[in-house]
Amino acid sequence: MQALPAPSADHPQTMILYNGGMWTAQTATDCRRLRRALTGTVAFVPTMGALHEGHASLMRHAASLADHVLVSIFVNPTQFGPHEDFAKYPRKLPEDLALCEQAGVAGVFAPTVDAMYPPDTPECIVEVPALAADLEGALRPGHFRGVCRVVAKLFNIVQPEAACFGQKDYQQWKVIQAMTADLLLPIRIVGCPTCRAPDGLALSSRNAYLSPEARGRAVALYRALESARHLVADLGETDPAVVEAAMRQVLESHQFTVDYAVVRHPQTLARLDCLEPALTGGVVALIAARTAGVRLIDNLLIGAD
Repeated sequence: MQALPAPSADHPQTMILYNGGMWTAQTATDCRRLRRALTGTVAFVPTMGALHEGHASLMRHAASLADHVLVSIFVNPTQFGPHEDFAKYPRKLPEDLALCEQAGVAGVFAPTVDAMYPPDTPECIVEVPALAADLEGALRPGHFRGVCRVVAKLFNIVQPEAACFGQKDYQQWKVIQAMTADLLLPIRIVGCPTCRAPDGLALSSRNAYLSPEARGRAVALYRALESARHLVADLGETDPAVVEAAMRQVLESHQFTVDYAVVRHPQTLARLDCLEPALTGGVVALIAARTAGVRLIDNLLIGAD
């Protein structure tokens, strides 16, 4: 890996790393310059690193949408609460770059915190209260405000035609979709299916925190979601309280503490008095639960066409 070009008077902080045919930019200026040099369309995959097969699947899908794929790797401090795992969040940049190169990514934007949040610059708030106030937003105050802020910055820098987000973070996907639409950004937001292990556990960077025993119990999330699917799609259950109680029972029987286990409208995330998937374009079951100090989330869209 070679650093080119050397810092100059015009770009004193410049660092562009070339790994095979893939570039890695560390400043917004360099990323914009390299983006402009690309001929054709760009699909973008924003990540916080610690990449795995789930991220690789996003990159492959992005490659089917555009001429080039760009990826960002940035552990965003503004979406972490004061008692969350920002400091210990896994950072594996060399391995992440190797995965990106193997996936055929054209370039990676891997900025520092100061590059994304210049010191002494007043904060700009970006949020979607209608979608972000409940569920993850209620349990993690300020989380989606930080997500929207960093994604808006990344969109401004990368200027993609499309951006791919994993449906595992269902609420985040819907929040970003709404933010993009309201700000009239000319970017297609694409939700990509959740990648799962053979036993159903959704792939996540936080799975690395699970002990072998906790990993064995973690299949409870998918089993709980499948119990919701069976009740709604196979048995025709219309009472959300019945479905939510069934999910909670599965989780608690596997020694999980439940933050929420709910069934909501798939677009608005609003509570439903009666589950009628044919009328609402399906319903979405969403779970957040903790075991052995590790918090996991998952979801399943049920009854959608």
